[in-house]
Amino acid sequence: MQFLRFLLPRLVTYVLVVWISVTIVFFVPRFVPGNPVEAVLGRLSSQGTTMDPMLVQSMRETLTQLFGLEGTPTDQHVSFLKRVFLTFDFGPSLSNYPTPVSTLIARALPWSLGLMLTALVISWTLGNLIGLLAGYHNNSNSSKAIETGAMVIYPIPYYILALVLVILFAYIWPIFPFVFQPSGEPGTLQYMISVVYNSFLPLMSIVLVSLGWWIISMKAMAIDTKEEDFVQYAKYRGVGENKVMVGYVARTAILPQVTVLALSIGGVFGGSLITEILFGYPGIGTLIYRAILAADYNLIVGAVSLSIVAVATATLILDVVYPFIDPRIRYK
Repeated sequence: MQFLRFLLPRLVTYVLVVWISVTIVFFVPRFVPGNPVEAVLGRLSSQGTTMDPMLVQSMRETLTQLFGLEGTPTDQHVSFLKRVFLTFDFGPSLSNYPTPVSTLIARALPWSLGLMLTALVISWTLGNLIGLLAGYHNNSNSSKAIETGAMVIYPIPYYILALVLVILFAYIWPIFPFVFQPSGEPGTLQYMISVVYNSFLPLMSIVLVSLGWWIISMKAMAIDTKEEDFVQYAKYRGVGENKVMVGYVARTAILPQVTVLALSIGGVFGGSLITEILFGYPGIGTLIYRAILAADYNLIVGAVSLSIVAVATATLILDVVYPFIDPRIRYK
């Protein structure tokens, strides 16, 4: 019963957050200038296709119905919620008709997951390890140098760092390609090596900026934790330095980092929009960018809703399991 009293309000909050957020995402694109139906008809006209005015009007009505744009915005919203929450169907992509939005997301999602999860694991692991060493030995010159370097890198926007990496390693020293262009047949060893090679610059642009934050935050928590009474008591008892650092300081200081990690895992579904655009990386970020340019309401709502649900779900799971991670927390 105690667990149910703890879980129920969080489930209600979860549902409300998802519903309100998806509703906002649904309406915002409709306030942006542009009509996807007219965009489709405009593309047909630009290709030199001549159609009878009655046929154009009939096609306009058909596309409006297929795209779920008939009726008032409220009618469209109610129909959308029924379709999404009951069948998880975001409808067809307006700019890639008749391809379903779910198909386009399924194609782009593995790319964003591969890039962002790899960057997150590398930056989180290295950042916490370096931050722990720098915080535990905070009076050393190397610790101060590490903190200075992290504070210089951290405020740099990742897309600025991405541009710097492109200039250095794709233009001045042409080691890596400007854009993501893997070669070989998908599934072959050559293709996988090519994907890793082409992903190096976008990966490093995300890792370096994230690394600065993890180092700074972990160092600050390690410095505070090593001054706690239980750590000092362990030292007085003659516990070895390495055991104190790993078994006492690290285990306590890592808890807030786990919290941020869980939220970051939810955020990877959105991808790093500008980084993916800069490198032509075929992930969710590029998909959202193209959807915005094409006024593709369904695709915008589908891709952004995925990010919203991911972050909300990660937060809910973290809230439920955190008492198992931190013994100081109990279900109330």
